[in-house]
Amino acid sequence: MTDATTPPRLRQVVLDATDARSLAEFYRRLLGLRYRPGDEPPASGEPDPNGADWLVLRTAGGVPQLAVQQVERLPAATWPDGEVPQQLHLDLTVDSLEALHAQHRRALELGARQLLDRSDDPEEALYVYADPAGHPFCIFVG
Repeated sequence: MTDATTPPRLRQVVLDATDARSLAEFYRRLLGLRYRPGDEPPASGEPDPNGADWLVLRTAGGVPQLAVQQVERLPAATWPDGEVPQQLHLDLTVDSLEALHAQHRRALELGARQLLDRSDDPEEALYVYADPAGHPFCIFVG
């Protein structure tokens, strides 16, 4: 039990998407996460009421990490230039430059769009991407 002076804990990051199922699948595959029980994709051709609302992704141990919420409209971030700021982005890390390049290929294969390549930066090698819904995220050697 906690008292009123105990600060709240971050449960998960929530991303809006006009296709919640597709974005959840992207991050499930990219990050090796699992659906919360009941949020798994339905059988082919079956209705997907959860995919039209809210989906939660967890670690293999059941810890919530990321949720995706269906919205009607979502202006894609125009980072680094343009009128729509990124507002939030995810930082993902890997242990080596070799792993960075491998995850770069995976991210692109899964549907990410590269926004910036600083993989040759000796201080902080990284790539910046937009996920399929347009949210920026980074993968860097950390």
